[in-house]
Amino acid sequence: GIFIRNPYSRGFTTQQLGNAVLADWMGRTGALIAPVVDHMARRLRAESSRLYVDETTAPVLDPGRGKTKTGYLWAVLRDDRGWGGAAPPGVVFHYHPGRKGEYAAEILAGFNGTIQVDAYGAYTHLATPKRTGGAPLQLAFCWAHGRRKLIKAQPTKGSPIVEAALLRIAAIYRIEDTIRGSAPDHRRAVRQDLSRPVVDEFFEWLKAQAARVSKKSDLGEAMAYMLKRQEGFCRFLDDGHIDIDSNLVENAIRSPAMNRRNALFAGHDEGGRNWARFASLIGTCKMNGVEPSAYLRDLFTSLANGHLDKNIDDLTPWAYAHGIKQVAMSS
Repeated sequence: GIFIRNPYSRGFTTQQLGNAVLADWMGRTGALIAPVVDHMARRLRAESSRLYVDETTAPVLDPGRGKTKTGYLWAVLRDDRGWGGAAPPGVVFHYHPGRKGEYAAEILAGFNGTIQVDAYGAYTHLATPKRTGGAPLQLAFCWAHGRRKLIKAQPTKGSPIVEAALLRIAAIYRIEDTIRGSAPDHRRAVRQDLSRPVVDEFFEWLKAQAARVSKKSDLGEAMAYMLKRQEGFCRFLDDGHIDIDSNLVENAIRSPAMNRRNALFAGHDEGGRNWARFASLIGTCKMNGVEPSAYLRDLFTSLANGHLDKNIDDLTPWAYAHGIKQVAMSS
């Protein structure tokens, strides 16, 4: 628990708030912010043509067993600044008790476009005609994941194949550095002119190297990982709205992942959902340059005054960020 001053006691004696009281407060406030976070999730799905998706573990107490189980926080993120998009960046976390593909389908229901993901199988069925909740999605795979797999597979004594692969991937990233923030048409044109030859040569070379290495070895599996998913790794070449990797969403899930060390676990599944709601608001605040504590203070003040009966969009971190900018411009 934490300690607070009791203003009704002579001398302002210190009293301790128990964990049960704090947990009850978080549960109540988590329920209050649910409509705001749900509104943000709907906006991300309805207004975006490209989203990042990733997931991280969230330990949750399993009632009756006295043990923790593994839940998951699924992150859905929009950040169009890489191609100069005007939509405000934001991230929404969704708690689910597992990592099945059905959860990915539920989270992305109603969204049509491209998702930037790692190659986890839960997303694969979303790119097929069997997808429910919308048209088949386009999958853009993460070059950073492919690169890390090659590095992890490198033998202790080193590998000329891995070293050569990393040099080729670095050349692709150097081209990306020159067009970050440019308009989509320009990004696509540069990629078609400069990146495509390098990428095509990389996969031809990788195929030749894979034929020389045991498929059952770590290196063989790392190369097969990229070769089997070549289409998804090349998707960024044909669309200037797509990035080369999904590092932005990986960065976004670091804060909830680090919080595991402090919180240990959520008390139940609803606690996991509250965890996801607060992570959504705080994460979106950070992406928009907003101080989370200031935003949350004003949010709960507005909620206490019945603002949910008005325009809920005014309660989002995006609107709050816009208000701060307006004040800064007028001062």
